[in-house]
Amino acid sequence: MKQTDRQAVMDRLSGAGQVTPVLAEGQNTAPDTVRDIDTITGEILEAKRVGGEAILTIGRGLIEVKAQLAEGDWLDYLSEIVDFSPRTAQRFMRLAREWSDATALSHLGATKALALLALPESERDEFLASAHQVDGKEKAVFDMTSRELEQAIKERDEARKAAESAQVEAKIAAEARDVIAKDLTLARELLDRTNIDKKAADDAVTALEKQLAELKAAPVDVAVMAVDQEALDRARAEGEAAKAQELADLQAKLDKAKTAKTKAEEERKAALAASDSLKAQLEAAEKARQDAESKAQKQAAGADPDVAAFRIYFDQVQETANKLRGLLIKARKREDQVVADKLANALNALGDAMKEAAK
Repeated sequence: MKQTDRQAVMDRLSGAGQVTPVLAEGQNTAPDTVRDIDTITGEILEAKRVGGEAILTIGRGLIEVKAQLAEGDWLDYLSEIVDFSPRTAQRFMRLAREWSDATALSHLGATKALALLALPESERDEFLASAHQVDGKEKAVFDMTSRELEQAIKERDEARKAAESAQVEAKIAAEARDVIAKDLTLARELLDRTNIDKKAADDAVTALEKQLAELKAAPVDVAVMAVDQEALDRARAEGEAAKAQELADLQAKLDKAKTAKTKAEEERKAALAASDSLKAQLEAAEKARQDAESKAQKQAAGADPDVAAFRIYFDQVQETANKLRGLLIKARKREDQVVADKLANALNALGDAMKEAAK
C-alpha cells in the first residue's frame, strides 16, 4: 500500500469510528494514559521489522489498538495498516497475554511459542527445559521444527492420557480382586459350615443304623407266666408288635437322617465348587491387577520425560555392554590372555562405577 493511502486510512481511523477506550485484553488495570494509535502503530511496524522478542511488542500493541477501535475499523486497521490477518493478530495478542519469557520467545519464534501455549502454564518451563524424543532421537525444544514440537506435545498428551487410563484400569482390577476375595472368604466359611453339617448327618445316620441293628437283634422280653399259655402268647404278640412299631419309627428316623446326609453332601459339594471357582477367579483377578499395575507403571514412566530419557540412555548402555561383551569373548579365544584380562578388568571397573552411580 502506498504511503499516501496508508496515511489516509490512519487519518480516518484517528477521527471517525473510534470507540471509548476500554480495558485492553490481558490488562489487569487501566493504563494511566491511552496512547494514540499512530504511536502504537509505529511500534508495531518497527517490531515487525525486528522480529524475535518484538513479537510481544506487536501483541501488546495490537491489544491496545483493538481496545480503541470498533470492530469494522479494527479489521480495516489490520488489513490496511499493519498487514495482518485477524488470525495472525489473534496469535500475536495471545502470545502477549500468555507468554512472559521474551528471551525464550526470541529463540523459539511465534509458531513454536504458540504451540507451547497448549501446555498448562505450570508445566511449560519444565517442558521447554527438557529433551524429548522425536523420531527416535532426543531433541531440545529449541532444536525442533514446529511440526516436531507439535508432535512431541501430542505424544506427551497421549502418554499422559494412556497413563491415566492405565491407572483407572489398575484401580478397577484391584477393586474387582478385592470383591472376589471377600466372596471367597464367605464361600470358605460356608464350606466349613457344610462340612460340619455333613459330619453331624454322617454321625446321626451311623448312630441310627447301629441302634436299628441292635433292636432287630434283641429278643422280645416277655414276663414268665406259669401255666397260662394263652396269656403268654398274647404277651409275646404284644411285645413283637411294640418292637415292630419301634423298628418302624427308628427306620423312619434313619430314612430322614439319610436324606439330611444326602442334602448335606450336596451342599458341601456345591460350596466346594463355589470355593474352587472363586479361588480360580481370584488368581485370574490378581494376575489382571498385576498386569494392569505393570501397564500403569510403564505408561507413567512413558509420560515422565526424565524416565523416558533414562530408558533411552539405559538401552544405549545395554547395547554397548553387549558389544563390549562380544569383544571380550573374542579376546578370550586368543592364546595370549593379557588383552582379555585387561578388557575384563575394564568391564568390572565399569560395572562398579554403575553400581556406585545407583547408590
